[in-house]
Amino acid sequence: MPHTLRVGPAEITFQDRGGARPFLLLHGGGGVATMTGFADLLAERTSSRVLLPTHPGFGGTPKAVELTDVRALAETYVAMLDQLDLVDVTVLGNSFGGWLAAEIALLGSPRVSGAVIVNGIGVVVPNHPLTDVSRLSRAELLAHSYHDPSKAPVPPAGATGPSPDIRALIGYTGPAMEDPTLPDRLNGLDLPVHVVWGESDHVADLEYGKAFAAAIPASTFTALPRSGRLPQLETPEELLSTLLDVGVR
Repeated sequence: MPHTLRVGPAEITFQDRGGARPFLLLHGGGGVATMTGFADLLAERTSSRVLLPTHPGFGGTPKAVELTDVRALAETYVAMLDQLDLVDVTVLGNSFGGWLAAEIALLGSPRVSGAVIVNGIGVVVPNHPLTDVSRLSRAELLAHSYHDPSKAPVPPAGATGPSPDIRALIGYTGPAMEDPTLPDRLNGLDLPVHVVWGESDHVADLEYGKAFAAAIPASTFTALPRSGRLPQLETPEELLSTLLDVGVR
């Protein structure tokens, strides 16, 4: 049963899988459905408390006019952690959620003890730009996003054109989906950060991922074979094992 919480001007809809140490899972442009299965797996295997919000504006949820960019959304989630009185929170985000996890880490909340960035976006890497997916066919997009495109979710019947979730995404990130100031700001981050990258990601390639990790002094980097830009969907067991190997509990 989804919960709804008023956080300042924003309304946050979230799933809450009860347990001990809390995780905040942040989905990307594909919507909350891209993270629900991994949330179940993480909660079951680690007995963690897993919070899985739907970003305001995604999935038909309302979006406050004050949520104009990624930092504003990050501030809202930190305020949510305050309101729920959570401590020792690990923030894990994929794609846009990875950028959002980085912005949350940069806010320096004492409630956040670490972050995991999975095939994130947001940084600018010379000679390794994000692929412009706006003109790709569905088949081309799947080939860019998955090691095995057969593992991609089937779109709803009759769906054509950009989904409402993609329009909501651009409302936060802008059309370029990057922030030139992000690498320099990450250089001052002293929170433990684990950057995980599916090797078959051809939207943000492996060198992009390595550069993302290199911008963070206290980061570790793991490349996942046989996985694209959504490891939590394509290789969830491998992603979980990677987290456990570096001490994320």
